[in-house]
Amino acid sequence: MSHPRISLIHPTSNPFARNAALALGEANLLQEAITTIAYNPKGVLSRYLNLLPQKISTRVALELGRRAWTAPVNVPMRSHPWQEAIRLALVKTKLSHLLNLGRQGPIDWVYTSLDRHVSQHHLQNLDAVYAYEDGAAIAFEVAKQRGILCLYDLPIPFYRMSRDLQAQEAERFPELAPALQAVKEPAWKIERKEREIQLADHVFVASSITQRSLLDVGVKPEKISVIPYGAPIDYFHPQTKTDKLFRALFVGRVGPRKGFHYLLQAWQELHLPDAELLAIGINEFPNNWLTQYQDIFRYIPSLPHAALNEYYSTASVFVFPSLVEGFGLVLLEAMACGIPVITTPNTAGPDILTDGVEGFIVPIRDVAALKEKLEWCYSHPEELAQMGKAARQKAEQLTWGLYRQQLASRVQELLCQN
Repeated sequence: MSHPRISLIHPTSNPFARNAALALGEANLLQEAITTIAYNPKGVLSRYLNLLPQKISTRVALELGRRAWTAPVNVPMRSHPWQEAIRLALVKTKLSHLLNLGRQGPIDWVYTSLDRHVSQHHLQNLDAVYAYEDGAAIAFEVAKQRGILCLYDLPIPFYRMSRDLQAQEAERFPELAPALQAVKEPAWKIERKEREIQLADHVFVASSITQRSLLDVGVKPEKISVIPYGAPIDYFHPQTKTDKLFRALFVGRVGPRKGFHYLLQAWQELHLPDAELLAIGINEFPNNWLTQYQDIFRYIPSLPHAALNEYYSTASVFVFPSLVEGFGLVLLEAMACGIPVITTPNTAGPDILTDGVEGFIVPIRDVAALKEKLEWCYSHPEELAQMGKAARQKAEQLTWGLYRQQLASRVQELLCQN
């Protein structure tokens, strides 16, 4: 097949979608990348920002920086921003909360609108379409009718695994049920997820746990490719720790799906002297639930992504006890900073580290195991430092360049088979 043509669609900007687009662009496969808002830091809009008062321009630039996405050379970047702009306005003005639209606002409307637009305007003269969970069903329906290959990227475990694990957690901790979102997915959204899997010709996942979630519902192994994401070694680096305090660090959404309540229990029972538990991220527990633990850990609600390197580097160990996770890019961020990790098999842990070498893998919901590993880390500083060096070395092997190479190679194989 000469010069295959693929369109990649993702409603928002994130590292894995940007790198997937780069992978296809570098392989001369990408016809266009399609999203809602794609900010070019070197574009015209960035120059206009300088005309605004500094306080406003800084705030706007920070928000747009989260949506930075520059297409590969000679590949058009198609932006359809209006629905997403409305959603962001609702969220930032708190109207989303007043209208009972949730923390993220009408995000499903944004995804569905872009999916429908793609199906009507972006499926001409294509060999394949590459799309993501919750934003592919309508485009895949039309693509199937036109003989276009449907490539599906599932960054998180298939909803049934997430739903079941979170339902179990809600039974164990009824007071946390409001924070376990997968239990409350509407029927139409579940039907869309099911339809996307049925329509997909091939599914790309980043971890073995996501692969297992598909195998459990009958998806054939040959229909799935596991390609782990890359470590951000170009902008996360080891830095000298400036204090001697033993510090366990958690970064991510601070809530029950991440297993943070088990970490709190373990830390509370350990009573380690000269030690600190630090959590960074949005609080997703029910209102006031965390206050009962406010004296045993330090909490930072939010930080710019660029500031995280400094905080990773203050840590002795990174702890990520998630119940269900498609990958957990924070694991590779910590490893890139030379920080060993404690995580569970329901993350990308088994795909990116060897238990006992770059960190530890403990069962989900296992407070005793968390206590044991944390106490070992506390009591073995020299061995822990060696683990940190091994973590950085492993991160240097798991680059985004490797991800792009593996993804492009697999897509080319599928195109040849089609």
